Amino acid sequence: MIKKIFIKSVICAGIISSALALTGCGDSKDDMSLVAAKSDSPDIAFLYIGTVGDEGWTYEHNRGRLYLEEKLGKKVDFVENVPENADAERIISQLAQDHDIIFATSFGHMDYILNSSKRFPKVKFLHAAGYKSSTNMGNYFGKNWEASYLTGIAAGSVSKTNKIGYLASFPIPQLVYNINAFTLGARSVNEDIEVNVIWNNSWYDPANERSAAISMADEGMDVLVSYPDSPATIKVAQERGIWGVGNSTSMAHYAPDAYITNPVWNWGVYYEKVVEEIKAGTWEGGSYLGGLKDGMVDLAEFGKNVPEPVKALVNKEKKRIISGEFNIFSGPIKDRDGLERVGSGEKISDEDVLTMNWFVEGVKGSLSN
Repeated sequence: MIKKIFIKSVICAGIISSALALTGCGDSKDDMSLVAAKSDSPDIAFLYIGTVGDEGWTYEHNRGRLYLEEKLGKKVDFVENVPENADAERIISQLAQDHDIIFATSFGHMDYILNSSKRFPKVKFLHAAGYKSSTNMGNYFGKNWEASYLTGIAAGSVSKTNKIGYLASFPIPQLVYNINAFTLGARSVNEDIEVNVIWNNSWYDPANERSAAISMADEGMDVLVSYPDSPATIKVAQERGIWGVGNSTSMAHYAPDAYITNPVWNWGVYYEKVVEEIKAGTWEGGSYLGGLKDGMVDLAEFGKNVPEPVKALVNKEKKRIISGEFNIFSGPIKDRDGLERVGSGEKISDEDVLTMNWFVEGVKGSLSN
């Protein structure tokens, strides 16, 4: 426990950052009993871009961490509010001195994790949403575009104005392919749908999100979709009597009358799997991409006012995706300039989806912030 106490003291003392905390300062009897429960288990730490209370992306990763903690029977550390800059690498380096496995959960941590993997070859590094790897660094993500497509079907089915507002965080492939999947789903039931994209350049900024949502509602958009982590956007939908869609975790309780559904994550399934592989010496690194089929991604419950025929259609398409009968990025698909990007009978590979940098027909808005 000496090294663990040292790292906690360093972080809590503010040498890394006074705003960061590694699962609290100091050790408790509960910590000691958890560690003693399975002494053969690896020491693990998570890096979060936000806080565990954001009720979105970080909240769901933390649910996965707690699931892993329960399965291992020992404490699993975490650091909140890790910035996507050089400070991240200093934090990772500190953790690598006393942990066997480190999970970084934000796209912007990728290069810092990669650098650290080369400096600490005995530590296993896992990075969410990225694409780089090394001998002791792997990456993982899910086909959340599958759930985005299904959400789009529901949203396109209930829209009356044919105008949907989509508040997006940053113009990176992760957002682009989800916007595209959502749009394809919406236009599969209503070809007149337009999805209007606004970038707010943040993962969590409730005030900014609320302002953008109000602006979209004022412009006649009767479905508001939010990718950032706060419920600010769907709260506006509730207030305005229009429809709302969240992201990452169920937000139905914030907009009981307006809520449709949204993509959700089940990270714990993967965390348990990869830790067991590392313990057994069978982990081979590389990339892992889960989906609806293995339960890594899914849909939240439907809102109480979503019509039954819409629910039935979404569930029917969900079964088709899980069975492999249907691939949502199968052609013909045109981009918003009318150029055919995917021909009839063709489909986009998962690798190309993960680097997507163009919008499909029906998306309005810039590809840059």
